[in-house]
Order: sequence, then C-alpha cells, then structure tokens
Amino acid sequence: MGFVIFMVMGLYLLISLGVVAWAVRYAKKNGKSTKRWGLSAALVMFLIPCWDWIPTVVAHKYYCEKEAGFWVYKPLDQWKKENPGAMETLVANKGAPSTRQGDMVNYTDTYFLNQRFNWVVKHNGQFLFNRWRHEQEAVDAKTGAVLARYVDFSTAQVQRQAGWSGWKFWLAEKHCIGGDRNQGLMYSFEHNIRGVEK
Repeated sequence: MGFVIFMVMGLYLLISLGVVAWAVRYAKKNGKSTKRWGLSAALVMFLIPCWDWIPTVVAHKYYCEKEAGFWVYKPLDQWKKENPGAMETLVANKGAPSTRQGDMVNYTDTYFLNQRFNWVVKHNGQFLFNRWRHEQEAVDAKTGAVLARYVDFSTAQVQRQAGWSGWKFWLAEKHCIGGDRNQGLMYSFEHNIRGVEK
C-alpha cells in the first residue's frame, strides 16, 4: 500500500511540475509575469492535496494548549485515608472486562479494574480539521468521583489503526507536546489502583 501511495505522489509531483512549466511558458508567451504565474500555479497544485494542513496544525496547537493535560483530583494516598483498609481488599479483574458505548469513531469504553475502580477511555473525532480527542479517567465506581484525568489530541486524516493514519502523512500527529509523558502518568495511576492480581 505504501508503495502505491508513493507512486501516486510521484506522479502528482510530475503533473505539478508540468502545470508550473506550462504556466511559466504561457506567461512568457503572453507578456505576463512568469514569477507570478509560476508561483500561483505551484500554490494551486500544493493546495489541492494540502489545503487542510495549516488549519489542522493551528487547531491541534489551540486544543493542546487549552484542554490537554494530566490532572490528579484526589491522590491515591488521600483516597486511602478516606477509605481505610479498602485498598488492601481490592482484587484486580483478570483482563479488566469492559463495556463500550458508541460507534467505532466516537465511543466510551469502561474497564472494570476491580470492585471499586473503573478506567474510562473516551475517543471522539473526527472533529474540524482532522482533530481527534482522547480522554482517560480513573473513577471511583462507588462514589462516581474522578480521581485522575488525562486529555490528549491527535491529528490524522483517518482514525489511527495499526500505525495507519491515512495517505496524508503530513497531518499525522500522535500526541500534543508532552502528551506521551501525560499518558504514561495516567497508565501509572491506573496501575496503582488496579489491585492485587490473583
């Protein structure tokens, strides 16, 4: 599949060079500005496949700055003080059974980590300009309180699956800046509340 994409891109580049050369020849023949016609033709040929690149980068940067991050609302030590002896009784569910609400693009998966904690994974997209929103929460199933939350954004032409994010590879951004570190902090928090493996 990758080979076919590169062949098509190579063919498009050759066509683009031909269009630019034609525009320059046309401008020269008719006494017009060759620079203006050549640059205009190059810009049009660039924008045909890449029109959404700049808006995607701007939208990703905006949402990363405004909404992305990792927050601990209730540290595990505080939860243990409020629920003395409860942590020692928790037994991890093998394979963390889950439920899904939604479809293949917009969904919420709830993983039942143990008798007291759920791990909620939300995936929403494709929003304006190839933006996908990812959220994870550690939730006290008894009280409904959110102990920790992680929010991140990615960009891709299509929903990322098995490393494939569409033929517009220049749009693919897996995380916000620091998003992989925040995701690691969330996984660490989830690991700490999982309970004793039996």
